[in-house]
Amino acid sequence: MDAEGHAFFQNVEARNISNAGALLCGLDHLLKVGDIVGVQHHEHKARFRVIWNITTEPLHKAQVGVQLLEGQECPWKEMLAETAAEPAKARGSNQRKFVRHKIRFPIEITDHRRNASRMGTNATDIGGRGCYVETQMPLPFGTSLEVVFWMDSEKVVTEAVVRASDPGVGMGIEFIGLTEEAQQRFQDFLEKLVSDAAGAENPQTSP
Repeated sequence: MDAEGHAFFQNVEARNISNAGALLCGLDHLLKVGDIVGVQHHEHKARFRVIWNITTEPLHKAQVGVQLLEGQECPWKEMLAETAAEPAKARGSNQRKFVRHKIRFPIEITDHRRNASRMGTNATDIGGRGCYVETQMPLPFGTSLEVVFWMDSEKVVTEAVVRASDPGVGMGIEFIGLTEEAQQRFQDFLEKLVSDAAGAENPQTSP
């Protein structure tokens, strides 16, 4: 049942699945926090409670976070078991091209959807191809952005897109406007920052 009390049935995409819940994306119907919905994956069905919701613009599609009700069996537990059983070699093919570093790195973000002023913030997990920004109000999945940051005296401006949106936590951003050479240079720059910071924290003393 949607927020207006109308029954509906719709195919949606489930992301961030776990034994406790999931993120459901692409809903055409408004759901309220606290609503109970039935979810079916293949032949498995279960009931979930809506714990948060957000409407993505300009498509006006809804994203909702749902939590499995007590006593219900997770409908995608077999998929989770298969993922956990994958050999390490197979999982390695999905690893990021660049190592992400957990450092605070200043960036500026502009949301292309509206004529907003540039927002200054800090990435808390960053690599040559993207970063994660902690924020209570992340932008919706798929939002197009402009990101600006500095490598010493060089100003870098790149197109970017929100690849993960976790309300109350933060958002993952991919830098889609950087060439492979620029990504590698930025990765090298970040690794030098990390190395220099480690050296400053652990100075070597002469015997």
